[in-house]
Amino acid sequence: MEPFRPTRGGGVRAALAPAEASLLRSLVGQVLTLIAPDGPPVAHVQPDGVSAWDALDALDAQLTAPQTPEDPVLARLLPDGYRDDPDAANEFRKYTESGLRGAKQQAAQEMLDTLPEAGGRIQLTNDQAHAWLKALNDVRLALGVRLGVTEEFEEQWNRLAADDPQWAAYEVYAWLGAVQESLVQALA
Repeated sequence: MEPFRPTRGGGVRAALAPAEASLLRSLVGQVLTLIAPDGPPVAHVQPDGVSAWDALDALDAQLTAPQTPEDPVLARLLPDGYRDDPDAANEFRKYTESGLRGAKQQAAQEMLDTLPEAGGRIQLTNDQAHAWLKALNDVRLALGVRLGVTEEFEEQWNRLAADDPQWAAYEVYAWLGAVQESLVQALA
């Protein structure tokens, strides 16, 4: 990978090898699949003669508070708003989870849309680069949870033998961190 560098127009540029682009596309696609909503959005049309408050109450009654996801990766990507109060966390989630999922999907899709399938040069605007940061962060969070990464990441990785199947995943995690860091530095 050629690290991200700032451009004169205010964006950033980099270059990826075909295998790197393929890996990123696969990982971002997996996160997109994971955060996809489970069901269709609630649609509501306000009937004639019904006040806006009554319509809002009816919509609120239709919304069921989603629960904290059982999948630890999804729980990390869609965290509770209140850790010590499950009822407040569910109520908060009821109104925010859909928007959070949508924002994560938008960032991931923006990354996929600007990531050449065969690798090569990448030129991003500031907005596109920020979408990449969000999508990369979600990929790293997901992989980090699956690997059980802690603050002692280096020690965890060093304890693995080179032929351990997790060794490659730790290498990918470290590489994602380097990509993210180069993008942050290019935007600074």
